[in-house]
Amino acid sequence: MKAIVQDRYGGPEHLRLADIPIPEPRASEIRVRVLACGVNLSDWEYLVGDPFYARLVGGLFRPKNPVLGSDIVGIVDKLGSETSMFKIGDRVMGDVVMVRGGFAEFACVSEAEMIHAPEELTDDIAACLPQAGAIAVSGTDGLNPGDTLLINGAGGGSGTMALQLAKAKGAHVTTVDNAGKIVWLRELGADETIDYGAQDFASLGRKWNRILDMVATRGPARIAGCLTTGGVYQALGGRVSVLLSLVFGGVAYRLARKSIGMLMVPSGRDLTERVARAAVEGKISPHLEGVLPLSSVPEALRRTGLGEVKGKLVIKP
Repeated sequence: MKAIVQDRYGGPEHLRLADIPIPEPRASEIRVRVLACGVNLSDWEYLVGDPFYARLVGGLFRPKNPVLGSDIVGIVDKLGSETSMFKIGDRVMGDVVMVRGGFAEFACVSEAEMIHAPEELTDDIAACLPQAGAIAVSGTDGLNPGDTLLINGAGGGSGTMALQLAKAKGAHVTTVDNAGKIVWLRELGADETIDYGAQDFASLGRKWNRILDMVATRGPARIAGCLTTGGVYQALGGRVSVLLSLVFGGVAYRLARKSIGMLMVPSGRDLTERVARAAVEGKISPHLEGVLPLSSVPEALRRTGLGEVKGKLVIKP
């Protein structure tokens, strides 16, 4: 089968289109013929091996799985001996970020991570949802009308869907991203926009009820100054040193009723079902910038790593 293969950690120049054997499912796995696979920032992290937690999961010195891609939509092609939830020919979707394998014509995935893809969703839209949609749903849980939310790194797949959900809940949303996305984010409904190249949101003297940070770069002291009493800051990614400082240093601000920590997104069927249902009901609508062939994976990852993509890119083998 055709696949984009990664033999070592590094930039997109280390990826190649290759013919590799079609994988065989383990007892608890199903094999799918990949129809579409979303491109995520996590793919970039596994590609370059940074932050360090990507190596802890993906292989310390070299990638354990040479094929990236985790948000998979596909047709069940073969069943493992202990599977029971799907049959051959079913169209399924899910996030397999811990093992990956979606930038290929076939992938073996855990049955427990997949759901039946709703008929109302096209392959391309369904591939945008599992990981990015789960982050958006988890990151906006508990928002109330009138709350103020800042989304740092709002122009990607997760941020744009979080913006939609927050506005639907009646929140006032401030988005932060690069200059090329500012006008676009206003068009999507952001109440305020900040170009991070021109202004640092943590230096404005402003406070928000909630902050959803896609890539954390600031320590707990700076973040605490941006939160109202009772405010909540949730970081999704960033360097390990920064994340540890937020988790452990954030404890000091509990007496001030400021919650500082990481956004824990529980992967699995239940959350994927919830995200897919939200898309079917029109509560979230992924912004799909482009649909590309396997050969375009290196460029898609380069642009994703640089934060150039507006919304999502999808690969169709």
